[in-house]
Amino acid sequence: MMFVLGILLLFVGIMISVAWHELGHYLAARKFGIKVPEFFVGFGKTIWSRKVGETEFGVKLIPLGGYVRMIGMLPPAKGQTLGRSRRTGPFQGLIDDARQQSAMDVKPEDAHRQFYTRAPWKRIIVMAAGPFQNLILAVVLFAIAIMGIGVPTSSTTISTVSQCVLPATAPQTDQCPADAPPSPAAAAGLRPGDEIVAFNGAPVAENDWRSLQDAIRAASGTVTITVERGGERLDLTPTLIRTEAQDLDDPERVVEVSFLGVTPVPTIARQGPAAVVVAVGDVIARTAQAIINLPERLPNLFGSAFLGAERDQDGPVGIVGVSRIGGEFLASEAFTATQQVLFLLNLLALVNISLFLFNMLPLPPLDGGQIFPAVWEAVKKRIARLRGKPDPGPVDAAKLLPIAYVVALLFIGWSAILLVADVVNPIQLPF
Repeated sequence: MMFVLGILLLFVGIMISVAWHELGHYLAARKFGIKVPEFFVGFGKTIWSRKVGETEFGVKLIPLGGYVRMIGMLPPAKGQTLGRSRRTGPFQGLIDDARQQSAMDVKPEDAHRQFYTRAPWKRIIVMAAGPFQNLILAVVLFAIAIMGIGVPTSSTTISTVSQCVLPATAPQTDQCPADAPPSPAAAAGLRPGDEIVAFNGAPVAENDWRSLQDAIRAASGTVTITVERGGERLDLTPTLIRTEAQDLDDPERVVEVSFLGVTPVPTIARQGPAAVVVAVGDVIARTAQAIINLPERLPNLFGSAFLGAERDQDGPVGIVGVSRIGGEFLASEAFTATQQVLFLLNLLALVNISLFLFNMLPLPPLDGGQIFPAVWEAVKKRIARLRGKPDPGPVDAAKLLPIAYVVALLFIGWSAILLVADVVNPIQLPF
């Protein structure tokens, strides 16, 4: 039951993200007086629609995208004044581009409301509004997760105390050999439930385990640890020992550090706005790198979809894969309800970051493929003015249609392979 609920929640969240994206195009187009006859989520056969004013809003059968249709997105042939309307989604836009102009005629009374007649900066805003809606939604979702609920962290309260010191190469065991020396924490009398409030006289912030851990690793010899136990504060003086451990910033690097022998109680702590900015920036950087690396991921994806190869657990996933991950996480009993909500919020935020970056690529039929001609038109107009030349007119984005066809076919092929891989060889969560 929870598995199905998780799938539905992620799927609905993605569809809302798509509708939110198209709402950005719609509102910006209306702001600049561009006529928008259609606003749909999905494509294919119409399931439901309702006309409000001059725009028909609705839902279509195949829930793999959405679009708004604006009139005159492609400029008319030379000598004419009426352009061709076009939809914003890559699949829908491809269909519109392949049609004859007569099938998408713009009425003469709407000639002044065509997309191509607007200044380049206005067209850029209209096309960028969709992706930036996704960026805004991602920031909101991260803010809810990080500031409203919190992030998984380690408290400064002790969960367990190691009773002895074992060599790094020794097998993991709960029993201490007779000849094993006691850990510094055990020898000093630290106990589970103790809250560390100061280290060598310096106050320790609540839930700031990382700073405390850094201080312990950097110290040497006998130190003073102040703990709160049963409402009283006690000063304990363990003598740290030096050992080898993984670098906290580079797990592949081994460094020599001081060892105390305690583990913290995991907790969830709310963070400030700065943490949201850091999280968004980090996800944007990692997602952009993942998009750049997509071509080199293709062999593994194809192999896992059709040749039985092992699926790259850090590889790309589609709508089906993301929804399935949400279902599996929600169905797992290894996590609390709070952890599950955080996971779903962060996953949906990641989807929106991906939609933002992907749609900003300067390739037709993506949104960035309409932004690029507008930027180029603005540059041409500026150069013409500086040279005292007449206005060169709008850039004919229809000349980019061969590129649009190639990109769309590649995108369709990639999506199909991704769908098969998500169904027959899905990514397995590590729990």
